[in-house]
Amino acid sequence: MDSLTQIVLGAACGEVVLGKKIGNKALFFGALGGTLPDLDVFVGRWLYSNEIQAMAFHRGFMHSIPFAVISSILLGYFLFWSFDRGSRKGLTTRKNWISLFFWSIFTHPILDCFTAYGTQLFAPFSSYRVAFDNISVADPLYTVPFLLSLILLLFFKRNSKPRRSILNFGIVVSSLYMLTTFINKTYISTVFKSSLENQKIVYSRFRCQPTIFNNVLWYGIAESKSDYYVALYSIFDESDYPKKWQRIPKNHNLISTNDKDIQTLIWFSNGFYSVTESAELGVFIFKDLRYPLMDENDPNSSVFSFSIEKVNKRWIAAPFYPENPDEDDVLKFWNRIKGI
Repeated sequence: MDSLTQIVLGAACGEVVLGKKIGNKALFFGALGGTLPDLDVFVGRWLYSNEIQAMAFHRGFMHSIPFAVISSILLGYFLFWSFDRGSRKGLTTRKNWISLFFWSIFTHPILDCFTAYGTQLFAPFSSYRVAFDNISVADPLYTVPFLLSLILLLFFKRNSKPRRSILNFGIVVSSLYMLTTFINKTYISTVFKSSLENQKIVYSRFRCQPTIFNNVLWYGIAESKSDYYVALYSIFDESDYPKKWQRIPKNHNLISTNDKDIQTLIWFSNGFYSVTESAELGVFIFKDLRYPLMDENDPNSSVFSFSIEKVNKRWIAAPFYPENPDEDDVLKFWNRIKGI
């Protein structure tokens, strides 16, 4: 999920493990651990000159269980060595610090698994990405109550009962909301699949996920032999079915799938991708269709698209869809959430 949410979750883990012993410092170190896995964005750019391979590195080894184990031991030993001095001698144990960093780091990729992006929990032993597709990468209803509880507990002494009660409240509220997202997904999946059946659309694969910042407007995609069918459905829609299924041709034949960089993009998109030719010779638009259209009436408005071209025998990629959608796109998106 987004960085703020991971910081909040990491800080909560720090409070649970060492809050009673070192107070607000536990929040800081927990937040540090919760942030660590996402540094793979910078590590990937340092390791790879090719943007495609650098992008694939994100949510890889640094989001895995082995990394959580190894990094927590190393950080635990270092922090205990540097903290266990002077008046703080004997206040904490090495095991405390290892536990703090393990839980703050480990819960980061676990939380990411609930999103559609996918997390390589078992890297480097497996490149399989775990993705439950039940919550957006950024959802204020999950994050804000949790964040407010952490801010509030800062004003209480480390051994006070209200401090732990406030933390428990934040954990319970966020966990119940997460459970609600699974209920929503089950219901929405039924809606999408019933609609596909009524439309007599034959498909081999199907998936659905919430759109950004909410768990109300959902995106569904079904794969047939030569096309994808995509649709949006809001819990507030008056109809029992999506307004329409937009057909998007695959056009997989436009580029060779034998190339390593193209294979990486296909793996990254979990095979849900389409290709179109751009106006510029030799440049193609690669659309990762795991993510929704910004405008359900425009098949070219995929929010996760790349312009790709071959340079010096390597495919390179650059973002294609505008990073900042215009005002009309945002308004349409907001209206669809409301069921308009």
